[in-house]
Amino acid sequence: MSEHWQSRPEGGGRFAIWLIRTIGLHGGRPLGRLCLYPITLYFFLRRGPERRASRRYLERALGRPVTAWQVMKHIHSFAATMLDRIFLLARGEKDFDISVEGLDGLEACLAQGRGLLLVGTHQGSFEALRALRSRRPEVPLRVVLDKQKTPALTELLEALAPDVGEHVIDSSQGGASVTLAMAEACQQGAMVALLADRGRAHEVLRRTPFLGEPAPFPVGPWLLAHSLKVPVMLCFGLYEGGNRYRLIFEPFADRVEIPRQERALALDAVIARYARRVEHYVHVAPYNWFNFYDFWQQDAGVPVRNDTVAVRERVGA
Repeated sequence: MSEHWQSRPEGGGRFAIWLIRTIGLHGGRPLGRLCLYPITLYFFLRRGPERRASRRYLERALGRPVTAWQVMKHIHSFAATMLDRIFLLARGEKDFDISVEGLDGLEACLAQGRGLLLVGTHQGSFEALRALRSRRPEVPLRVVLDKQKTPALTELLEALAPDVGEHVIDSSQGGASVTLAMAEACQQGAMVALLADRGRAHEVLRRTPFLGEPAPFPVGPWLLAHSLKVPVMLCFGLYEGGNRYRLIFEPFADRVEIPRQERALALDAVIARYARRVEHYVHVAPYNWFNFYDFWQQDAGVPVRNDTVAVRERVGA
């Protein structure tokens, strides 16, 4: 079984993140982008597991053998979005050209007044969601993140945008606390955003076809969606090079239903739908996929627990 992604150290650590923040904010974005080339080479040479995972993923996504140059392009795309995260947090979207698709559907969901669950992936920049703040500043945006996994990035976020940091829901707090915080936010009509393509250690996973082979996806986000009983939209913040991003919203469900009597079948169906849309955007923008570990082998030997137990853990029953 491959090494779990949570066991890998945070890329670069505090010093590297402080350095790129300093260069970016004081030297400007053009200088910061120049620094991405040696940073990309460093990680290509020093982070073997991530380099090999990138190669295996790209071969699946592109359907052919890939070169070292393509792997470095993949790493560079990730580094570029990390640099842009600093500017998006510190200055908003003014330095960027962010196009938005599906805004009418988003507005229709918000008009219901029930809150909204935005489900994303580790593709492109989830931080591009901040563009919504300028378009709908009156609607709160709460983002579910695991602060313990990336402490250096968490410190950066809170330093650059304290108001944003205050609205993060820390997923490391445990199922009951997270569910309660999400429910309270939705009751206030807020948008709650989370990522649903990466399972944490010992989390319940179900396998569904993805890029030619069954891959594990976490059930937790969909159990939360079921318990919240709010509209669900998919969101993708694709990086298109330079300062260009494309923020895409797609309606997914007015309400995710997972009947107790058919829980396994319902979970399989909803996860398969989600995986098909993720796969679609992998083909649209293959260098935007930022799961740098052996995604298909994650927890391959761990049996799926009883789903009723999983629901109780998630909702605190």
